[in-house]
Parts: sequence; structure tokens; C-alpha cells
Amino acid sequence: MNESLWFLMMALNFGGILLVYRLFSKTGLYVWIAVSVIVANIQVVKSVELFGLTATLGNIVYASSFLATDILSERHGRSAARRGVYLGFVALISMTVLMTIALLFRPSDEDFAQDALERIFRMVPRITLASLFAYAVSQLHDVWAFERWKRLLPQRRYLWVRNNASTLVSQLIDTIVFTFAAFLGVFELNVVLEIVVTTYLFKLIVAVFDTPFLYLASRK
Repeated sequence: MNESLWFLMMALNFGGILLVYRLFSKTGLYVWIAVSVIVANIQVVKSVELFGLTATLGNIVYASSFLATDILSERHGRSAARRGVYLGFVALISMTVLMTIALLFRPSDEDFAQDALERIFRMVPRITLASLFAYAVSQLHDVWAFERWKRLLPQRRYLWVRNNASTLVSQLIDTIVFTFAAFLGVFELNVVLEIVVTTYLFKLIVAVFDTPFLYLASRK
């Protein structure tokens, strides 16, 4: 069941990116990046079993932001991609500040949401700090690496090299930095290490599957 939902979520994410890009051009990708980093940082607090391994949700949604920045790099240049990265920062910080303030309100006697919101969003500030640091290092590396590979191999037939060579290294950086910063002390060390391995493994799969979508989006 989880595995089927995982592949469905991947198809919906990549299909959604193509749709918003077709309808709204790079503005659609900017919106997608903002939404993806917010959703990913909420989903990541949930642990699931996938293919017999322990993993956190949010991997696909977060990985889709790398596809969005790669499309921006390929079609609109490095500055457009960096703007998308900065927008992700603003979106994530804004969500954290607004939800933290929302939790400070005293709930009414009829309220039923406070406990559930606290359970999720009390952890968000730590996750946000971890995510911001990991996001900064990995996304800016991704934009830099994609542009460098594009200069070395500018032909369209090498688009898969630019995409995977930049994304796979960036995702490894992101996975290690984020997982240790967010979950060390929350889970046992062996669980944290398992999350690192399984998260990166799933990101590898996502990176391979997103390549055809990059080709579709980069068509003239």
C-alpha cells in the first residue's frame, strides 16, 4: 500500500511541475518551490515503512524542488534558479513564524485542533533550522553544479548528465546535513543512520525518474 502511494505521489509531483510550468512559466515553478518546501517540512515528521525500510515522508515533495530549480537553470538561467532558492527560504521561514505565533493563542473550550497542531508544529522550528541550513548548502550547490555541467556539456543530449550529476551530489549533502541536524537526539543513532541511507536511496530513485520530466519541460 505505502509503495503504491509513494509512486503515485511521485507521478503527481512531477506531473504537477509540468502543469504549472506550462500554465504559468517560471512563476509557476517559483510557487511550486515555495509550496514544496513547506509541505515537505510538515510531511517529514511522519515515519513510514517503504519496501521494508524505515523512511520519512517529504522526500518526493522536497526532491521536486530540485527538479524545479534545474528547469529554471536550463530554461531561464542561473539567476532565475537562485531566485527560486531564495523564495523557498522566505516561504519556509514565514510558515514557521506564523505557525509558532498561532500556537501561542489560547484555544477556546470548543477547540479540537490545538493538540494536533502542537504535536506537528512544535517540532517544526528545529526541523526548519535544519532544513534551512541543508537547503542553503544543497540547493545553491545544485544551481552551481548544474550551471558548471551545462558549460562543460552544453548539448541537449547531455541534459541527463547535468541533471543527475548536480542533483545526486546535492541530495547527498542535503540528506546528511538535514537528518543529523533534525533527528539526532530525537531517534537513536542507528535509526538516524538508517534514515540517512534510506532517504538518500529513495532520492536516488526520484532523481532517476525526474530526468524524463526535465527533458519534457526543456523542450523549445
